Amino acid sequence: MAYILQVDFPMDGPFGDEMVDAFRELAKSINEEEGLLWKIWTENPESKEAGGIYLFASKQTAQNYLKMHMSRLNDYGIEPVHAKLFEVNEALSKINNGPIK
Repeated sequence: MAYILQVDFPMDGPFGDEMVDAFRELAKSINEEEGLLWKIWTENPESKEAGGIYLFASKQTAQNYLKMHMSRLNDYGIEPVHAKLFEVNEALSKINNGPIK
């Protein structure tokens, strides 16, 4: 069973193309995380928020990543960090073209 991890936090920027330039190497390194199937980066310059939606192969790998990620964000002084973990209903998600393997 796959798991969705939703994370968001306050961020003053950068956003858009500047965010791409600033976080390109981080994005590449996230691909190496155990159990990660994909990530969608999220940003809202108007409300000064950023985060991501992740799909993990297991609950344990999602929890492991969240623990590391929360620590990294807190080390940068980013608080509060909001996170939610959901089981994916794969059958229904596939009906709606969800990117489920």
